[in-house]
Amino acid sequence: MGASAHTDRFVLDHLPPTDQQPEFLFDRPELAYPERLNAAVELLRRAIAAAGPEGRALIDHDHEFSWARADAISSRMARVLIDDMGLGPGNRVLLHGPNSAWTVLAWFAILKAGGVVVATMPRLRPAELASVLDKARISHALVYDTLAGAVTEARASSPALNRVMTSGELQRAAQGLPPGTGFEPVDTAADDPALIAFTSGTTGQPKGCVHFHRDILAMADTFARHTLDLGPDDIVAGTPPIAFTFGLGGLVVFPAAAGAATAFAPRPGFDALAETIERHTATTLFTAPTGYRALLKLAGDHDLSSLRTCVSAGETLPAATSDAWHDATGVRIIDGIGATEMIHIFISARGDDIRPGSTGKAVPGYQARIIDAEGCPLPPGETGRLAVRGPTGCRYLDDPRQSAYVQDGWNLTGDVYRLDEDGYFWFVARADDMIVSSGYNIGAPEVENALLRHPAVAEAAVIGAPDEERGQIVKAFVVLNSGYDPSDALRTGLQEHVKAVIAPYKYPRALDFVDTLPKTQTGKLQRFRLKAGA
Repeated sequence: MGASAHTDRFVLDHLPPTDQQPEFLFDRPELAYPERLNAAVELLRRAIAAAGPEGRALIDHDHEFSWARADAISSRMARVLIDDMGLGPGNRVLLHGPNSAWTVLAWFAILKAGGVVVATMPRLRPAELASVLDKARISHALVYDTLAGAVTEARASSPALNRVMTSGELQRAAQGLPPGTGFEPVDTAADDPALIAFTSGTTGQPKGCVHFHRDILAMADTFARHTLDLGPDDIVAGTPPIAFTFGLGGLVVFPAAAGAATAFAPRPGFDALAETIERHTATTLFTAPTGYRALLKLAGDHDLSSLRTCVSAGETLPAATSDAWHDATGVRIIDGIGATEMIHIFISARGDDIRPGSTGKAVPGYQARIIDAEGCPLPPGETGRLAVRGPTGCRYLDDPRQSAYVQDGWNLTGDVYRLDEDGYFWFVARADDMIVSSGYNIGAPEVENALLRHPAVAEAAVIGAPDEERGQIVKAFVVLNSGYDPSDALRTGLQEHVKAVIAPYKYPRALDFVDTLPKTQTGKLQRFRLKAGA
């Protein structure tokens, strides 16, 4: 471990004990990082080297920035952070903004100034923000103008937060610096904390995941390097928030590492995403399975033919969605499993290596295996817990749940998988989503995928509901496509459809029609909310 540049050691002092951290692997040459490394500096260096100083970098609906301007502006912002806001190395900085060029520039600036980025979803309420402020002991905040109200309210109950600057104030302060004002980025260690990413709350109370400067580079040098094949001519678009590490990688880190550009939608929503793809001829797309299903409905009104690479993560990609997208666009979606704890995707496949329904193989740099309840490896064909290790891994900020996630040096993601003879990993269910009915183990995603193959079904979620006779029964919640109305006849038809597609004992004995499904702000299904009302 290199000598830390952090004078504020709060994060370093609240990392898990060494014996509770995973084993990290750096056995590939591209993962041999120097002791001194600032991720923002290195990413911008790579971007300018690949695309040239005037290469397109960040494209908003009314403005765009070259990589040289992004570098210069973020340096001026960093100067304001230190001189005007008193930021010290290791201080945590709340970054509360939408997916936009400003948010990316501010992200680079915080890292250049030696701060630790704590990015939050734009729609978080004051109480949720206050929880993050307190957990991470955040002292500084950069806030987009239109989102300032929630932070102001949260600040009232979070005394540690004493320095706040809005996007407009930061922009004016940076522009007001004298011409030629220089800035020397803080000389951080590769293993200095760079960000705290909070999990999206699919299972309840979010956890703060600490990632180092080297971890940010590692996600680019593993998944992006070996699976995406991005270059300076590519334009990326997508829906995952930058506060979500899926979005951070796809919309910030991966484009910078390759010198590609990112085009931001002018507003939330899949219609705006489709417009952005068409307007800027985006070549690469990041969104969740829900997004691909929504875009399929919009494809007739928008030209999506510029897309050549499409990535899905956040939740498992049903084979039905993968096939429907391929039929409509000719592009096979790259599925991947990642985790906030791991920073990004660690199992995936692209091109001819994709097998619809399978997540893929371990990304180069990572190892993955299936284990039983005692932690022993299982042979191909057996179903068990997924364990993974590589150059990134779980470090919860002061959280007793660390010992459950990391065991014997491996990260246990909470997923149940099966490995086939060819080394492909097949998702079965989240460990807490396995349904045990009359002694049978039933994976909720398999039933959901069967339902999605029916033309009436737009979305489906499946849980195990308590049952005196069977222990649990399969219960489905179904959102219908337009043109279909709830009825007893349709309910029976869907049940019979599932019996015809998969083993009959897996069919949903209970099925409710609903208008929407509960989801996190990143689009992940919140099954625990469905279970609470079951």
